[in-house]
Order: sequence, then C-alpha cells, then structure tokens
Amino acid sequence: MTFRFHQDEQFDYEIRVALGSAWQHGADVGEVLAVASAVGDGDGAAWFAAWTELAHRVRGRAEECAGRGRVVSARDAWLRAAGYFGTALAGVDACADPGARLAEAFTAHRECFDRFARAWEPAAERVEIPYEGMSMPGYLFAPPRGREPLPTLIVTNGSDGPVSSAWTLLGAPAVARGYRVLLFDGPGQQSMLFERGTTFRPDWEQVITPVVDYLTGRPDVDAGRLVLAGISQGGYWVPRALAFEHRIAAAVADPGVVDVAESWWPHLGPELRALWESGDRAAFDGVLGQALAADPALAATWRWRAKPYGIDSPYDLLTEVARYTVEPVAGRITTPLLITDPEGERFWPGAAQRLYDALPGPRELVRFTAAEGASLHCEPLGRAVFEQRVFDWLDGQVGG
Repeated sequence: MTFRFHQDEQFDYEIRVALGSAWQHGADVGEVLAVASAVGDGDGAAWFAAWTELAHRVRGRAEECAGRGRVVSARDAWLRAAGYFGTALAGVDACADPGARLAEAFTAHRECFDRFARAWEPAAERVEIPYEGMSMPGYLFAPPRGREPLPTLIVTNGSDGPVSSAWTLLGAPAVARGYRVLLFDGPGQQSMLFERGTTFRPDWEQVITPVVDYLTGRPDVDAGRLVLAGISQGGYWVPRALAFEHRIAAAVADPGVVDVAESWWPHLGPELRALWESGDRAAFDGVLGQALAADPALAATWRWRAKPYGIDSPYDLLTEVARYTVEPVAGRITTPLLITDPEGERFWPGAAQRLYDALPGPRELVRFTAAEGASLHCEPLGRAVFEQRVFDWLDGQVGG
C-alpha cells in the first residue's frame, strides 16, 4: 500500500488501525479521515491535540445520547471516544508535560471504555485477576445467549495498544461467534503501567498462568476450551506462555515473533548495534543520547516504546529487550498455534516463518497479502479477511 495518511510511519499506521476498527464500530471512517487530513504533516503534539479534541467531542455526543435514553447510539459513541483517546496516546511524549497529558487522556479513555462495557448486552463484568500479591484489571464479555460454560478467549495485547483496540481486533469478533472474552492488562500494559507502575517481564507464563487459574475457577467458563490470542508483541507473549502453560486448547500469534529486539535494531543501524555488542555502555548511551537530543520526534518515539520497560539507560534497555526471545523454549510448545504472516510486516519480517519452523507441535501459518487488502503489521485494513480465517480455524480447534 503506497498511499500514506501521514508522513510519520507510526502515525500512518495508527490511522490505518483506526480505520480498520470501524468494521467493529470502533471508529467512524469520516471522523478518522477528517483528523488524518488535519494532522497529515503534524508532529506528535499536534497529533495528540487533534485526536483528543475529536475524542472529547464524541464523548459529549455519547453523554447526550445516554441522557436521552438512546442506548445503542451512546454505546457506540463511548467505544469510538475510547478508541480516539487511545489513538491520541501515540503522540503524548511529544507534548509539553507529557505525564499530565497522559494521565488526563488515559483516564478519559478508560472512563469511556467502562461506559461502553456497561452498555454492552449483557454488561461486561469488571474483574481483578490475582497476580503476585496484587491484581491485573480486566473485562469479561459474553455473548447474549445463555449462561452455560462457554469457550473463552484470552486476549493478550501488545506493547502499547489500548483495551479498545483489543476489543475491536479480537474481542468483538469472538463474542459474535459465541465465545466469552477476557480483555486484561498485564505487566507493562496501559493501566498496569500508567496507574500501578508495573513494567514488562519476559516470562509471560507467569502472567498467563494466573489468568488461566482465574478462568478455570469460574462456572461460566469451559475450562477445556480456553483460547489464547496475542496482538503485535503479543505474538511473542503467546508462544512464550504456551511453552509452560499447557491448559490452553488453541492459540493465535498475530504476527509470529521470535525475538522482540528485532523490531528495535533496524531503526538504530549496524554501527550502533556493533557498539552495543562491544559492551561499552557509556559510549553507547552517549552516542544514542546525542542522536535523540538532535531529533525530538525520534526521542518522543523512543520514550513511548521504552516506557513499558521502565529502564532509562538505552544500553540497559536493549540488553533487557534481548531477553525477550522464544527461541530457547520453542521446542516445549505443543498447543495448536495459528501464526499470521502478513505481507509487509515491518516490525518482525520473516519471524512468522521462523517461529513456524521451530515448533514441534501442530501449527498453521496463515499469510495475508496486499492484493487482498490485508497486508501490514496486524492486518489493520483487512479485518473481515482476518476474522474469517482466524476464527474459522479456532472454531475448528475448540468447536466454537
């Protein structure tokens, strides 16, 4: 896809994600294109201002509709507003006083999603999943019919995606097919990071096992038909967890990821990588620090991507990211795993095939192409194609 909505690669992608979410009522195409036109060459601060302005406007409409008893109109507007606040966060680190702006926008995002979740039929249940002396917040959605034990999809988000995207990308199509769906924030993800100060960890089985423990204790969950699906960096979290947690009946990695660090190095170049590999921490931090100081846009992107790890030193950060690899444990994975391989994957090109080749158990590699409009990382504009292929496969695994 050669057409661009924004000169910045990340912002261009975020617009595509927003457009794709319209398939599940997460955005309005006209609203998204209006903002895209307004910020096509703007910086991160302009991005944040434009999307939060739209989000506040749509939130106001939701409140008006709710006040008049227009339940469906209010519900859909709450979801769109939540999505727009979430989209705004991609530019927050370019703003003056980014901490205050993030707290303001994120609080509004979650308030809107909470209202959407309560307006869902039946209303979603707010849950707290026990985790290492604290808890992980989540939402448990259900289809309209019945209270019997149902197959349940655990949605594992990526490195910085909002819960509203987790809903439109995986939650909504699963509920439409008769699954219960758990959306939750794990360590380093959104509310766990912004409100509880908990950062990423590489051993994601320590996150998924408490989730499975929680779900298998519920009478409305079919413990024999638990499904795990991961978005973006969730394509690492999922296979990592499957290597140790074997109560999952089937899983999806969108896309397949082997080494998380592979998404960092193309933007830094071979010389910086060689300097990092030399072990000279002071020199590496000095060179990269100068580059970030000279490029405010790059510095804002770096801060946003580094935030979930909670590490200030660039050298130490990349040393930590290098631990996020599934390669040493891939041979332990026996759960049936569907791996997506979209054409034009820019973060982890080639990783889906490598993950597929490393697995000893049942697996399937599903390609998505530009010719069918479903290319690029997480198939942002090919949602109907994605849902049909992925959920037909899942239904075949667990009898959904």
